[in-house]
Formats: sequence, structure tokens, C-alpha cells
Amino acid sequence: VQLVESGGGLVQAGGSLRLSCAFSGFTLDDHAIGWFRRAPGKALMGVSCISSHDSAYNTYYADSVKGRSIISEDKSEDTVYLEMSNLKPDDTAVYYCATASQFGDKYCEPLDSWGPGTQVTVSS
Repeated sequence: VQLVESGGGLVQAGGSLRLSCAFSGFTLDDHAIGWFRRAPGKALMGVSCISSHDSAYNTYYADSVKGRSIISEDKSEDTVYLEMSNLKPDDTAVYYCATASQFGDKYCEPLDSWGPGTQVTVSS
């Protein structure tokens, strides 16, 4: 199982980013994939998760990003994307993708496989 993030960077408040998580060794039918972030001095937070069952996707969004984030999968590329818009300085963090345990749109918790992370910095 491998996961590798990309797409982080420096963006102004109000801007957009698309984060990518290239994964291998499993499918979304086996494990959900989640995006988690750790901001300086703060606890790890689940941002968004996606899983698949019988060709239907289930997604989860934290309240703080709901309405301005979209998580999706490109099956041909084995990649999960997190598109974030209207970014705020509070979104500044290292973003990780990881295998996850997801319960519908209610919660999502990380399992044991992580990517190395990608830094997102939002300037005010």
C-alpha cells in the first residue's frame, strides 16, 4: 500500500488548490481514503474522505470545509483529488492522505497507511 500527495503550495486567501493523492495496492472498495491535516500547534483533523461500494461513492466533509471542497476519484489514474476553494488562512497545514475508516457522511478516521504530506499555506 502506497500513497503520495502532491499539489500543495502557497495561495492567497480566497484562492483555490487541488490536492492529489496517488495510491496503489488497494481500491476504494477495500479502504476509504481520507485527507487529514495538521496545522501548527493543533491536533490532526479529518478534512474529507471518500469510499466506494457497488460503484457508488460515499463522501465525508468536515464542517469547516463543507461547501467549499470536493473530493473525487479518477479510477484510470488511481488518484483521489481534493479541490478546495475560498481558502482561508486557517486552512494552512500539512495535508496528508491516508487509508481511512469511514462511516457514511458522519465521520472518517485514519488507518495505518499514510503519505508523506504536502504543505498548504494560505496567506491573508
